[in-house]
Amino acid sequence: MQKPWYLYILECDGGRLYTGITVDVDARFKAHVSGRGAKFTRAYPPRRIAFVEPHVDRSTASKAEYAIKKLTPDAKRKLIADR
Repeated sequence: MQKPWYLYILECDGGRLYTGITVDVDARFKAHVSGRGAKFTRAYPPRRIAFVEPHVDRSTASKAEYAIKKLTPDAKRKLIADR
């Protein structure tokens, strides 16, 4: 059986939001916190995992990530609040 992929949104310093995908959200969060994640999260360290959504494979997770990255910050906050 294939391991699920996860779409996640991090709330970072300054109220900024970072969206990504991974197979292990906790490990990826720790990487972001330690400065080994994305360039964005080195500039704006993450405070918490705000949203997690499972997907059956990398392809569907990537498509969901692309769709969420096109949303406005307010729309992302609404998505987080509605969970």
